[in-house]
Amino acid sequence: MIIGLTGGIASGKSTAAAHLASKGARVMDGDVLGHRAYEPETAAFARIAETFGADVVGADKRIDRKLLGSKVFGNPDALKQLTDILYPEIRRMFAEWIAGCQSEDVDALLVMDAAVLLEAGWEDLANETWVVIVDPDIAVARATKRDGLDEAAVRKRIASQLSNDERSARADVVIDNSGDEGSLTARLDSELARIFG
Repeated sequence: MIIGLTGGIASGKSTAAAHLASKGARVMDGDVLGHRAYEPETAAFARIAETFGADVVGADKRIDRKLLGSKVFGNPDALKQLTDILYPEIRRMFAEWIAGCQSEDVDALLVMDAAVLLEAGWEDLANETWVVIVDPDIAVARATKRDGLDEAAVRKRIASQLSNDERSARADVVIDNSGDEGSLTARLDSELARIFG
């Protein structure tokens, strides 16, 4: 069983992933794969340098993500060029991970933890898509407290992401995490019970 787990900023997606891992699921974090996609010797590395200029490769022969960020930030066309390079590479790594896990244990519960699962179109790799949603005001309160971000910055990030309604419309399971952590874990447990009986 493969679950594609997604959610916006401060939705509780990472807490949900950690809980599923504690119940025996194998979890792969899309952010980890995203970092790997920038590594030298990857197909994405060469294409990024080719697309955005050799100056994005620092003296240490690695992608200078800060410099790259400055080239794509606020530039939707450049950002799309970057995601068009990264998303297929991350998808390939997710598929490899799934195949590797299933070769060891065909019945393993696998969780693809990916904030951009829907935007990148990776949900077809999963049997079910689980979306963790939270009221935007609660997300703002959590993110400002947790990350020390200012409210305007958090609201801007929320506005740039898919809305709860857009995510929910594409999900098999919608988990509303506007309550406390106990409510979240209880809901996750009930979904696991549904799957595994």
